Amino acid sequence: MSVATAENSHFCKDPQIVQIDTDLLIIGGGMSACGAAYEAKKWAPEGMKITLVDKAAMERSGAVAQGLSAINTYLGQNTPEDYVRMVSNDLMGVVRDDLIYDVGRHVDDSVHRFEEWGLPIWKQHGDEEKTLEQGGQPVRSGKWQVMINGESYKTIVAEAAKASIGMDNIYERVFIVKLILDEKQDNRIAGAVGFSVRENKIYIFKAKAVMMACGGAVNIFRPRQSTGEGMGRAWYPVWNAGSTYTMAAQIGAELTMMENRFVPARFKDGAGPVGAWFLLFKAKAINALGEDYCVKNAAMLQDYLPYGNSKVTPTCLRNHQMLKEIREGRGPIYMDTPTAMKNLFASYDNDKKKCKELESEAWEDFLDMCCGQAGFWAGMNITPETKMSELMPTEPYLLGSHSGCCGLWVSGPNDIAPDEWNWGYNRMTTVNGLFTAGDGVGASGHKFSSGSYAEGRIAAKNAVRFIMENNSDPTITTDPKVLANDIYLPFHNYENHKGYSVDPEINPNYIKPRMLLFRLNKIMDEYGGGCGTSYVTGGGMLSKALELLDILKEDAMKMAAKDLHELMRCWENYHRIWTAEAHLRHIVFREESRYPGFYYRSDFNLIDDANWKCFVNSKWDPKTSNWTMMKKAHKDLVSK
Repeated sequence: MSVATAENSHFCKDPQIVQIDTDLLIIGGGMSACGAAYEAKKWAPEGMKITLVDKAAMERSGAVAQGLSAINTYLGQNTPEDYVRMVSNDLMGVVRDDLIYDVGRHVDDSVHRFEEWGLPIWKQHGDEEKTLEQGGQPVRSGKWQVMINGESYKTIVAEAAKASIGMDNIYERVFIVKLILDEKQDNRIAGAVGFSVRENKIYIFKAKAVMMACGGAVNIFRPRQSTGEGMGRAWYPVWNAGSTYTMAAQIGAELTMMENRFVPARFKDGAGPVGAWFLLFKAKAINALGEDYCVKNAAMLQDYLPYGNSKVTPTCLRNHQMLKEIREGRGPIYMDTPTAMKNLFASYDNDKKKCKELESEAWEDFLDMCCGQAGFWAGMNITPETKMSELMPTEPYLLGSHSGCCGLWVSGPNDIAPDEWNWGYNRMTTVNGLFTAGDGVGASGHKFSSGSYAEGRIAAKNAVRFIMENNSDPTITTDPKVLANDIYLPFHNYENHKGYSVDPEINPNYIKPRMLLFRLNKIMDEYGGGCGTSYVTGGGMLSKALELLDILKEDAMKMAAKDLHELMRCWENYHRIWTAEAHLRHIVFREESRYPGFYYRSDFNLIDDANWKCFVNSKWDPKTSNWTMMKKAHKDLVSK
């Protein structure tokens, strides 16, 4: 990034530069980062310094920030092998069995800790006084899910993380925007740089190892739920900007499966969760004619064998069946909540007390994790026991912890991973000393909140071991003022040109971050397989998207920020653009439609296991600025 001279700068002229030396730097404040903080302290020797930096405040940071109505990954009586099979099936066969198995064998311990710290977990009748560790049987909404009262879920988890490493070692509301490589050791992490979103401060962290878990990517595509003043109504948290993928890629870390995206079917316009309605309340999705389209369109699945024959239809193929109904004019699609509630009431002989409890649970499903949906229902005169609600696939999201598997190529566990998937430290990326977890780990989905937390613990334990075995001080000699000017470029653009026009929002010398985000959304929606094309793209459209993205990258250098909030939005845009480019390049390279219902390549509209049952990886070279695309062989480590 070239730096403008700040001759007329005011606020941005002389930021305070804070330099901090640490041993382990944890970037992020979500479930993975909290797990890392909790676990790192257990294994760190006396004197090892652990520091956490978060763009937000940890109590309300990450995807679980608003709350949750269920823990989606708890094995209980299930086996890690069964867990691997479930994840592999849902992600169309291309996953890292070693990483998934590793989460499966450790995740229950994390759920037990949550309960120990005060998280209410629903128990079956007669087991209310038993903890899960004591053999208490949870109320399950599905084979892998347990119901919770989760409005304070994240607060409970953050509290444990803070108690572990101490508030003196936590920097909240500091946005890390770049990682820094060591200047003496090749391919070795040395630290990170960012800025306060509340004060005129630049932060430079030097670290012997970094565990980065900044979430997935939202608002890369034009949002379906609403636009303009309501564009924040996304399903996944809007503050996730692809920072994990971008910052790692920029220093040469290898990415994997970035072509994968998740398109959840959710309650239209509110993005409210549907899982509890399907699994706990046994509701069905129907078309406008009242038909169960999954039954009606069952034959469609035969085009996608062996995945179409599985006992549980993969998420993308369920979308595929829904999209057929919408394209052929049999929408809207509805969740038949009245029938589900009526059947439930009948199963309890219309016991008024029990029926009232069921109604409360139906509303609590939203109040725990998506209160906006409850508000939307109220505003549209909808009560779920009397009126159906529309369902609709959202815009695409990029993530690695939910029903998606894009992310970084990481080393697996020593006792499971084959040699080519293991380079010494579990969850370490291809950059020495850089670890990740949750949305950051590619080719391994369905971790959700508990699995991400467990994976953060795994990564942190191995990061501590890395430091103990590679205990050399990092070298960063770049002038801190150069780093500060680089970060504050949008401030300089604004200050140097704001007087050119009467309205500082409209200026030929710069572009504001909101307008640039709209341009990115338009490119990705129209050419990258967004809602506007019913998730269809092709070679010509992808080439056009990359061409327009190059122009957008040039214009992004002229983004302008009038305050710290806009500066944050500018840097989120930089990260989104990089993530978008990686996504497009991977779709171009993979010449098949591996995830029908999530995206379709019109020129390769099939699944081609013979040629493409493999991982697609990429690497950007920071020395040459060139992308390299590659295949990596897939292996089934667990019998399917």
